[in-house]
This record gives sequence, C-alpha cells and structure tokens, in this order.
Amino acid sequence: MKLETKRLKSFLLDAGLIDEKTLAGAEKKVTKGKDLSDILVTEGKISEDDLARMQGYILGLPFVNLENEKIPEDILRIIPEPIARTHNIIAYKKTGNNLEVAMLDPQDLETIEFIKKTSNLKILSRLTSKKSIKNALSQYRRSLEAEFGDIIKKDSKDVILSTPITAVPAGGEGDTPEDLEKTAQELPIVRIVDTLLQHAIVERASDIHIEPLEKEVIVRYRIDGILRDAMVLPKQVAMGIIARIKVLSSLKLDEHRLPQDGRFKIESNEYKISFRVSILPVSEGEKAVMRLLIENSKSFTLETLGFFGDGLEKIHKAIKKPVGMLLATGPTGSGKTTTLYTILDILNTPEVNISTIEDPIEYRMPRVNQTQVRPDIGFTFADGLRSLVRQDPDIIMVGEIRDNETASLAINASLTGHLVVSTLHTNSAAGALPRLLDMKVEPFLIASTVNVIIGQRLVRRLWKSKKPYKLTKSGIEELRKEVDLDRVLEAMKKNNIVKKEADWATIDFYKPEPAAESLDGYHDRIGIHEVLEVTESIKQMIISNATSDAIEKRAKEEGMMTMLEDGIIKAVQGITTIEEILRVTTE
Repeated sequence: MKLETKRLKSFLLDAGLIDEKTLAGAEKKVTKGKDLSDILVTEGKISEDDLARMQGYILGLPFVNLENEKIPEDILRIIPEPIARTHNIIAYKKTGNNLEVAMLDPQDLETIEFIKKTSNLKILSRLTSKKSIKNALSQYRRSLEAEFGDIIKKDSKDVILSTPITAVPAGGEGDTPEDLEKTAQELPIVRIVDTLLQHAIVERASDIHIEPLEKEVIVRYRIDGILRDAMVLPKQVAMGIIARIKVLSSLKLDEHRLPQDGRFKIESNEYKISFRVSILPVSEGEKAVMRLLIENSKSFTLETLGFFGDGLEKIHKAIKKPVGMLLATGPTGSGKTTTLYTILDILNTPEVNISTIEDPIEYRMPRVNQTQVRPDIGFTFADGLRSLVRQDPDIIMVGEIRDNETASLAINASLTGHLVVSTLHTNSAAGALPRLLDMKVEPFLIASTVNVIIGQRLVRRLWKSKKPYKLTKSGIEELRKEVDLDRVLEAMKKNNIVKKEADWATIDFYKPEPAAESLDGYHDRIGIHEVLEVTESIKQMIISNATSDAIEKRAKEEGMMTMLEDGIIKAVQGITTIEEILRVTTE
C-alpha cells in the first residue's frame, strides 16, 4: 500500500519526522521504480515502523509489531503459507471468533474476504512492517523442512523404481541426451530439484552444493558464509538432478568431461532470483554449485553494509571526484561486488552515464549499461573495457582486475577523465598496491589515479537474543596480542560508541544465544572494513616502492582503522562476536 505523495509529505512535516530540506532532496531522487516513501526508508530518513504507523493513523488502523513475537503454530496455520507469502498477511492472535491479522496492505479486501470464508472467523485487520512480516514468515520454516523431507523420500523412491539411471564412470559418456532429457523432465526429479531450490530460498542460502559420493549425494547450503549439510539423497537420483539443472541452465546434457557454466531464473510475486550454475566433473560423477542472486532485493546503503565514521567519509569524498580509481579488495565471497553496486546506486543519477563490464552480471541495475564478459568467444575484460571508453561513460565499473592488460586499461581510463571502480583479490587494502605493481603498472600511475582502497570481510551478525559478558583480565591480554586495544578504545570514544570514562574491564561484549528462528544465534552478515585513502604521504611511499606493511603502518598513523579493529568495535556494539571477527581475520 502506497500513500499519496502529497498526503505523505504533509503528514511527515506535521509529525516532525523530517524537515523540508531533507524532503526536497529525497523528492529529486524519485524514479519510476522508486517512490518517495521507498527512498526515505532506504536512506534511513524514516524507519519502516514510523511509515507503517503513519499509514495506520491515516487509515484509522492499529499498528502491530511482530518482530520479536513467537506465533502459536495453530494460529499461524489458519492462513496457508503460500497465501501468507504472496499477500504479506499473517494470522497472529485469535480471541473467540475474532482473528487478528497483520498485513502490509489492509486495502487488499479480496484476500481478507478469502480468509474470512475459509476460516469462518471475523477478520480484524492490523497494519505492520516488512520486518514483522519477514519474522512471522520464517516461523513456517520448521514444518516446511519436515514437508521437504517427506517429498524427497517419496520422490527418490519413485525415481529408483521407475527410472533406473545408468551410472557414468569418471570421464565416461553415460546415457544419450534423449535419455537424460527424458529423466530431467520426469515429475519426481522435477519435484526434488524444485524442493531443493525452494528450501534454499527459505533458508536464505547464498550457494547450493550438490556433491556425489560413492553411495549417496550430499546437498549442502552456504548460509551466512558457513557451509551446512542440508540433505542426503540416494545415489540413484544424482544423474537425474544434474540433468534437470542442466536443462534449466540450457547446458549440454551429454557433456560429462568438461566444466560448464550457466544461469537460470525463478520469479514469484515475492522474489526474483537468478541462479548462477557451475557444473564440474568429479571422481563420482558431476558436482553442481548454484549461487543465488536476489535481483529485486532492497537497495543497500554504505551504512547498512557496515561503513561508519572516517572510513565512510573517505569513500564519499572519493566518489565525489570526477576522475580516479576506487578499489574494493578481499577474498572471494567477501562482499566486494555488493559494495561496488551500492556505490553505483549512490552515483546513479540522470546526469551521468554509467557502464560496467562484469563476469557475471550479479544484479541488474536500472539506467546502468551492464556488459557480460564472454571468454568463450574471446570477449574479455580488456576487450570490454576498450569498447566502454568509446561509449562516452562518466563512471566505469570493471568487475575484477585480473591481468596486466585490464589493469593498464583501467588506469588509463581513470587518467582520461573517468571515475573507475573495480575489485582486486588481495588480503588487505594495502596489499592492493604491490598487486598492481606485479601487474606491471608504474608506481607513479598508481599514485596519481588510485583515490581509495577498501579492504573487507563478511562476518555473521548476532540474532536478537544475545548474552552480554565482560572480558576477564587474561582475556583482555590475549586480545591485546591481536589488536591495539588502546587505539580501538580511543576510536570508540571519538565516535560516541562508549562513554568517555569507559575501559576494557567495564565494556560489554556479547555471545550468541540460540533461538527457534536462529539455531546458532546468528542471522545474516555485515562487513568489517578498512578504508585506505591515498594521501600525499602515501603517494610518495608508493613512488618509492614502499612495502605494503610500511604503507599500512603509515595509513594507521593517519587514522585508518584495520578490519580487525573495525570488527572489535562491531563486537562492542553487539553486532557480532569476537570469535566471529577472529575467524575471518586470522590468516
């Protein structure tokens, strides 16, 4: 449900939730796909709860917050899970013949009437927020998992009885394409694969691994950066599952000896997800890994990614410059691409032309010209970059600088009047500089083009239930061996994260507490970062071929917080734990 813009502005100003200057700035960013309320929530100018409460006030409906509510299963299931997900409506309280339902659009009278008829209850509508709906929907998960298990067992038996599949020896040929396609289209195999995909979406998995072993097939999901066993399937279904995934991805069914890469998409009223598929021959057959990419996810902000303080200011300063380079560094899966997309989203205004060259295109962005690398036909990053500079771009994103040629072209593009953003695989921000030197880029060119280098990792966030504790004296000394605690404490006092009189003996840290919605006490991930600004002194060090350690030391003297230090601050804020920080930063 969307409020009329004129009415929304009037209520925001009358309620004192926002001032006229901020409102005018947000109005300039209104596009076809984003209205004023979307922009205000995305930029953190107003919370979803405040917006929902205001809608409720205007419509004369009570607002209910279900973010921390555990809904009894018998009440939750009055509304079937598909209806709840499709229409964002949750049954949460029943009193006599009255059923209270929380929803995002109380004007969806058709759904209310349907629930009234099927439940034979009087429906009392309440307004709620997206976070509340999300929390309530996650409570369908447990019974959903049990349901999936039953489907897998039944359909696996059907496959074994009705479709004996020829085992393929390593490097062998196996069944004909016609046999494999027939198997891939059979109902039990289709249901098993659909179930695996649906389960992964519900579990918020970022990757699905389907791994054939000697006597069984293991399915694992990567959730919040950690691989976890999800299901064990009979070996007999392995070929059928791989064939089904190949059909969905338009890959060659009869190719079992070479790796293949493909892509397919699943769309519903609730989500639009692309699956990036990689098939690899292994000793027991073929392994499939699918990366889940949510295409219509809400835009991030640098703040929600975990940037704050001086680091955040340095990034904003760098992206306001019309020329130069900004680099995001870190290992695979550390969120580099998400950081670049977030920066592009900030820069994406009608006044500029943004072009990208990527492998693969992970998220579709409106008004951005995105080009896919195709090495199989000889279209590389370097080829794409040569073409992009002839497309009159203001801003160029290069998915990754992998070789000397791409590095040289990216540097030249930034020298000739473009802002270039890209990624490098290095362990730290300072490590990007010797990496560029290894690619035969002249030191004086690095010094004159690179504005800022971001180093990052992803850590798991603590769930709502968490237990505070204080470090012992020995614990403080152990932590002091890993990080300069005096420096971290000074930074926290500067940013008002702790009181001026605080010391490490009085500061709270937190431990995860398992809950029904989060069995390990963690949910989702956030970045820890270091932002290295290439100042005049660091430019001189680059030109004189200083080591990455010397450059990092100098950057710290100029105020840079390292990833480990940033992580300790987030641990004090209750966002994550010390153990999680050390897990991702200890090499």
